[in-house]
Amino acid sequence: MVDPPVVLAPMAGVTTAAFRALCAEHGAGLYVSEMITARALVEGNPRTHRMLARGPGDAVRSVQLYGVDPEVVGAAVRRLVDEWGVDHVDLNFGCPAPKVTRRGGGAALPAHPVLFGRIVAAAVGAAGAVPVTVKMRTGISPSVVTAPRAGLIAENEGAAAVTLHARSAEQLYSGTADLEAIAALKQTLRHVPVLGNGDIWTSCDAVAMLAATGCDGVVVGRGALGRPWLFAELAAAFAGRPPPPPPQLGTVADTLARHAALLADNLGEAAAARDIRRHVGWYLTGYPVGPAARLGLASVESLAELDRELALLDRSLGLPRGSEALPRGHSAGPRRVVLPEGWLEDAGNPIPPSGADSLASGG
Repeated sequence: MVDPPVVLAPMAGVTTAAFRALCAEHGAGLYVSEMITARALVEGNPRTHRMLARGPGDAVRSVQLYGVDPEVVGAAVRRLVDEWGVDHVDLNFGCPAPKVTRRGGGAALPAHPVLFGRIVAAAVGAAGAVPVTVKMRTGISPSVVTAPRAGLIAENEGAAAVTLHARSAEQLYSGTADLEAIAALKQTLRHVPVLGNGDIWTSCDAVAMLAATGCDGVVVGRGALGRPWLFAELAAAFAGRPPPPPPQLGTVADTLARHAALLADNLGEAAAARDIRRHVGWYLTGYPVGPAARLGLASVESLAELDRELALLDRSLGLPRGSEALPRGHSAGPRRVVLPEGWLEDAGNPIPPSGADSLASGG
């Protein structure tokens, strides 16, 4: 297990090498890459290769992999281990995006237990001594629960740990995480750690999740958006120390500038200026910053312009009490899950769904 038992969840377009490095500067943890597709890796997709480049914060190289074909997943894992030197592979069985589930991938795949088990077995067999973990949701809907069985299969096939995002695919990101589901999975799996994911906005949320479920660690997704210092707070909480207070706006501005500089190192200045815009709203969530300042920061064309806009902020402003857990990122749902025709009736079929792994080539 990682010490402290804290993992940054993969998020497309967010958990870049720059953001992982920034989070690592604030505290120890396991920082997982953006998801890549197994077929894109095997076929040598250039964008996939760029996403796999080692970042400055990657003391441990952790990659999340999406795949639906055991043979292709096994080949991809072998390449990750032998050619890229990764230290950890996480298998994505939790994606609820309709373009994925309608072809039987992501959160839909654990509903086919034979195929699910063969994918996990192929990855574990190809990885050798490198640990393979599994991330999944509670199920497709409240009436189609897959986590207990899938967790046992993953454990039996040699997965090193199982992460449960305690929402169904139908929920997407709505409602609240089902802590009872995490607790039940922890009771079901006796030989591998269970990590809880969902609604970790503050270090207090993480401590409460561990206390309520008995899980072995936490995986943080949306809670890290615009809050890389959350990992310092989590490190303190897991060490039994009081977490530091939320930073003043001056520290937020300095962190945002540091984030942009790291992006520029990887992407070049023009691309970094464009990329940092998406993070501005997350960094400023809860802080009493007016719309003109927000618009200016979200429209920068260069790092020099970013610095000028940041210099206009009142660095002494603090985060108002009660704003620490304001949500950021995805909030959609609930929404009916689109599945292949007859998917649930044909649950024992071990054949990979046709075309499901060609959805996101290079990412």
